Amino acid sequence: MRTDILRKTALTAITITATAGGIAGPALAAHAAPTDKPVQAERKPGGERQLKVDYEAQPNFYYCGPAATRNALSVQGKDIDVDDMAKQMGTTENGTNSINDITPVLNKETGKTDAYRSVEIKTGKADTKQTDTLRADIVRTVDNGRAIVANIAGTATDTDGGTHSFEGGHYIAVTGYQDNGKTVTIADSANPNTATYDMDIDTLADWIATRGYSTS
Repeated sequence: MRTDILRKTALTAITITATAGGIAGPALAAHAAPTDKPVQAERKPGGERQLKVDYEAQPNFYYCGPAATRNALSVQGKDIDVDDMAKQMGTTENGTNSINDITPVLNKETGKTDAYRSVEIKTGKADTKQTDTLRADIVRTVDNGRAIVANIAGTATDTDGGTHSFEGGHYIAVTGYQDNGKTVTIADSANPNTATYDMDIDTLADWIATRGYSTS
C-alpha cells in the first residue's frame, strides 16, 4: 500500500461494516528496551479521566487492528506508521487475527515487554466479574497514561443512542472513562464522522465477549 493514503479519512458504507478481527487467546510477549513510566492522566471531578488522542481513520476496511493500535499509542505521544504495524501483526484483507497479535506491538512500541497483556472474555455474554475486571483494567490503564485496544464483534449502542455494527469483527481503542469507569470513551478508526463516542461499560463488555482486549 502507498504511504500517501495513510491519512485518508473516508470509508465507504460497505467497508465500515466489513472490518475484521479474530478470537483472543493467551497473552504473548514482545521484546523491547525499557522506557520511562507513562505520565499519569489527570483525574477530573466525578471520577473522569480522558487521554488526548491524535486520531487517524483507517485507510481501508481491514486495517482496523493497526489503526486502533496507532490511535491507542498516540496518547503516549507516539506516531507509528500503520503499514509497519500491519506487517508486525500479520494483517491481511481478512483483518488482524487476534488480540494476541496486537499486544506484542503495544509492548514493543511502548518500550516494555510487560506493559500490556491480553485478557479474554470467552463467554458469549460478559458476566459481572468479567465486566468488573474490564472496568478496573480500563481505569488503571488510563490512569497510567495508556489506552486499551479491544477486539469487538456485533452491534452495540453508545450513550447517545448511536448504533455501531461490526458483525465481522473490529478493533477499537478505549481512551478515557467517566463516573469511575461506568462509562468509557472510545476512539473508533472506522468512520471519522463517529471518531469518538461514549459507551456503558456493560455494553462494551458484551461487545468484547468471545474475543479480548489488551490492557496495561
